Amino acid sequence: MSGAPRPRGVLARWEAVLPLTPRTPRITLGEGDTPLVRSAAIERELGLDELWFKLESCNPTGSFKDRGMVVAAARAIERGAESLLCASTGNTSASAAAYAARCGLRAGILVPRGRVAAGKLAQAAAFGARIVEIEGGFDDALRLARELAANRPVALVNSVNPDRIEGQKTAAFEICEELGDAPDALAIPVGNAGNVTAYWKGFRECAELDRASRHPRMLGFQAAGAAPIVRGAPVAEPRTVATAIRIGNPASWRGATDARDESGGAIEAVSDEEILDAWRLLARAEGLFVEPASAAGVAGLRKLAREGGLRGGRVVAVLTGSGLKDPETAREHCAPDMAAAPATLEGVERALGL
Repeated sequence: MSGAPRPRGVLARWEAVLPLTPRTPRITLGEGDTPLVRSAAIERELGLDELWFKLESCNPTGSFKDRGMVVAAARAIERGAESLLCASTGNTSASAAAYAARCGLRAGILVPRGRVAAGKLAQAAAFGARIVEIEGGFDDALRLARELAANRPVALVNSVNPDRIEGQKTAAFEICEELGDAPDALAIPVGNAGNVTAYWKGFRECAELDRASRHPRMLGFQAAGAAPIVRGAPVAEPRTVATAIRIGNPASWRGATDARDESGGAIEAVSDEEILDAWRLLARAEGLFVEPASAAGVAGLRKLAREGGLRGGRVVAVLTGSGLKDPETAREHCAPDMAAAPATLEGVERALGL
């Protein structure tokens, strides 16, 4: 068999539903088409007919950010940009730096000092980005990034950029295509709130295009120490083990509340303890190693089930990023089951309890 391989990537796959022009470069790192894997254990605990996990950790840089970043980078190139700029808690920086490297652009990254997981900073450094650590939180970094983009010739690629939302909505199209319809509910972590906004946009468009017969309830979950939408006011000093959603004033706040209200869904808070319990359960009962923020959706579903607020049916939980992004949490919260043994068959058998 001969011939060129099938085109991959968000721009080629979803060109018909994206704001592209003939001048938009069709760049890709192979993002999108991430697996939808059915639960082996948690589904039964929750009493659901079906629970599926959307493994966005399988994107090129290990998080969902690549879906939107490829659109933002391509459109930036089309407009003549030579530099990409973002504020980040880690995943956006890795993605922006990767696409900048791929396309021969410069990347400038603003991160809060001492608040970004090592695995994420390592990615941005490897891709050659200029990393600026600022004194302050993510919200300070985003404010400065927006001011810079307004006055300098750089393309801001945070989720305030509508091209990011357009790219991220394609995950909803994939879910509807694979399941044959929209699910009854979607559970998703909420930090800067661009992703819940994007999924809701995608599901609405799927219904309008007859790719789905219904809309799912959007169930968003913030960390209790960083839950401005739940509290109804910005959080000056957000605190949570889930660094990817440690954001006190979400840029897409309105989009998130619209998704909640229009879908008849909810945005609630889960504690760090609940997040870590769900994180461990995903690893040990499902074989899925995610970063803590990714477990917020599953933590929220478990909380709703305990409180009697979870209806049955088919639910998709979005797992937004790989556990390899945050190895420190694994070292701190998962003591390895290890034993020493001499280099003999008998010694190994004893160590394994055989």
